[in-house]
Amino acid sequence: MDCRDVTTLAIDRLAGEAGETSRRELSAHLATCESCRAEMARLEDAWAALGTDPDAVLTADFRRRTLGLLEEETMRQRVREFRPRPRLTRLLLQAAALLAAACLGYVAARGLPSARPSAPASAAQTTPSAAALPDLGSNPRLSNVSYRTAGADGSIGIGFDVTTRHELAGRPSAPEVAKLLAYLVSRNAETAGEKSRAIELVSEHFGDSNAPASPEIVAALSSTLRRDANPGVRKKAADVLASFPITPEIRAVFLESLRADKNPAVRLVAVDALAASAKQSPDARTIESLRAKAVDPQENGFVRAKAASALKAISF
Repeated sequence: MDCRDVTTLAIDRLAGEAGETSRRELSAHLATCESCRAEMARLEDAWAALGTDPDAVLTADFRRRTLGLLEEETMRQRVREFRPRPRLTRLLLQAAALLAAACLGYVAARGLPSARPSAPASAAQTTPSAAALPDLGSNPRLSNVSYRTAGADGSIGIGFDVTTRHELAGRPSAPEVAKLLAYLVSRNAETAGEKSRAIELVSEHFGDSNAPASPEIVAALSSTLRRDANPGVRKKAADVLASFPITPEIRAVFLESLRADKNPAVRLVAVDALAASAKQSPDARTIESLRAKAVDPQENGFVRAKAASALKAISF
């Protein structure tokens, strides 16, 4: 390799995506090239600065404009060019309509009873109470999920379609509301955006000084952190879990993420959560996992540095 390849390979290594051969080649080149070592140091400083940036704030105006653009694009894609039918097709359709009208006239003349019109189906079913929720145990597919922010009484609203429209309103700590949030977080949101919004609601109303999270919500966030394919969704789930009091279950999922998650950002959250827990109650498995990351040459440099710093702050 030569100096032109350093930037690409360095970014791959920082992101945890470089293969073993690439890492060896980069290390060998950096050992002999002073200018590339300086460039690598600048890249690492920039990468560290990116990791300290605060999350962007989703304003009401940005959300409104984004939803408007999405709706406009959806409607645009639904528009289809009108193509007039060939003359022969129109004639056949007209003949079929005349034949149908004649048959209906014959039936009316014979005095046959006509079918009673069915009662109009309700376009939406509002769920005023927990008993009207669908059976979530059957894993129904929820679509068109929408959320209503908390009102003056602290109640939030969650709307969704199964076969009919449902609406559920209540405090987030209410058993059925918490159960529905956990269901959306764990496996059944239609899009990553819907799942992210459900996680945000959990973050806003549970943990820290808010109401304690239910076991269903903890289990849903843990499942998302372990299995969701979207690294951004996993990062959000990790952030929320880190705000909860560390239980053996939460410690276990963070230890697993530190060991196996492919996203360095998620591993950094795991290091912070495990370190905070170990400061209060040192745990042998936690300390050993942090020590292993601190000395792992294949680990992302920022994760190694954070793990080493965390170890220094733990008394054991």
